[in-house]
Amino acid sequence: MIDVATGPRPSPGMRERLVPHPAFPSLAVTAIGVEIARNGAILSLRYTVDGALDRVLWPEPRPPARTDELWMHTCFEAFVQPAGQVGYVEINLSPSGRWASYQFTGHRAGMRNAAAVPHLSWQSPTLAADVELNDIADADWLLGLTVVIEATDGTKSYWALQHPDGPPDFHNANCFLAHLAAPDRA
Repeated sequence: MIDVATGPRPSPGMRERLVPHPAFPSLAVTAIGVEIARNGAILSLRYTVDGALDRVLWPEPRPPARTDELWMHTCFEAFVQPAGQVGYVEINLSPSGRWASYQFTGHRAGMRNAAAVPHLSWQSPTLAADVELNDIADADWLLGLTVVIEATDGTKSYWALQHPDGPPDFHNANCFLAHLAAPDRA
């Protein structure tokens, strides 16, 4: 972690509101907000969920560990693309404490595990995470912020800053709408 007192100046934080995909509305969740900030190579995320939280299927707490396919259940995600590039990093964060990070060379192409290891905490209804992204620290970042909510009845809703036409596609670069400037431009 970078010490805020001695490290790069953090970019001003912003608050974004996610919208559900029109074909997959939620009967449990009424709103999801995300606070984002950047301090050098550190991306800070704070997701807050509003609604009938007892109708959401929250994963059971587990020891932190890299775990694939978290998106199949309630999962908070961030897609970070260096401005001007086609590659991006996907970060999956589960309220269970499990996480995953992947590097892509293009839209759903060239997937491999990324070096990013998030530090996350869950205190219902808020998930907070800090993720160090050293490999792309010098670039401006475009972000796609997304959440999959699984309800207790098994239905799922898909939340993002914006949705492309058609089925949910969180990997679509047209949905990477939030911008955090590189440290020397913040």
